[in-house]
Amino acid sequence: MKKIALIFGVTGQDGAYLAKLLLKKRYEVHGVKRRSSSLNTYRIDDIYKDPFAKKNNFILHYGDITDSLSVFNIIKKVKPNEIYNLAAQSHVAVSFEIPEYTTNADALGTLRILESIVKLNRKIKFYQAGSSEMFGKVVETPQTEKTPFYPRSPYGVAKLYSHWITVNYRESYKIFAANGILFNHESPLRGETFVTKKVVKALCNIKYNKQKKLFVGNLYAKRDWGHAE
Repeated sequence: MKKIALIFGVTGQDGAYLAKLLLKKRYEVHGVKRRSSSLNTYRIDDIYKDPFAKKNNFILHYGDITDSLSVFNIIKKVKPNEIYNLAAQSHVAVSFEIPEYTTNADALGTLRILESIVKLNRKIKFYQAGSSEMFGKVVETPQTEKTPFYPRSPYGVAKLYSHWITVNYRESYKIFAANGILFNHESPLRGETFVTKKVVKALCNIKYNKQKKLFVGNLYAKRDWGHAE
């Protein structure tokens, strides 16, 4: 019997790569995208098909991680075997400008999914994408799963809530719920507001006199980089 996966955040870098990987593994893949006045599906246009076509294994649903009823109804409709939560307001600096929204999406969004799993089907397997920003002010380098958390931004704090609520629901309700802790990972699908593409774009603009300076948040930050795929 074909497995069914539901991806929150399917239009992002990681969601797009995950959808393509699962399709190769012959999953039926469902993705959740927000309604937007501008197109936000360019990362998955190569796998998107007419929703009315026969044998369509990739289906998109309008929804929002900040809407409890939306989350519940999509999970109820899709009846997935696996749920991957990659949805987030993922910009650290922006999280200081919109801390309430960041918390609603990145922390409570995870809780909404977990609550839906508990109410609908506790056999659903759940994966929560965490962040190295949960470590924040690190006490050791490199970090491990046993390194104490010390987040330094609303984004990091929200992700840490998601991490611990996933642990709590796993232990309380005996469900399959796993956390990943992701460090920086890049690809051609990376957004232009993140540092690698930001630097490349700025250099091109400076070359053609469209920009004079490149502004970055922290010249002294150190990160390991991997590839998203």
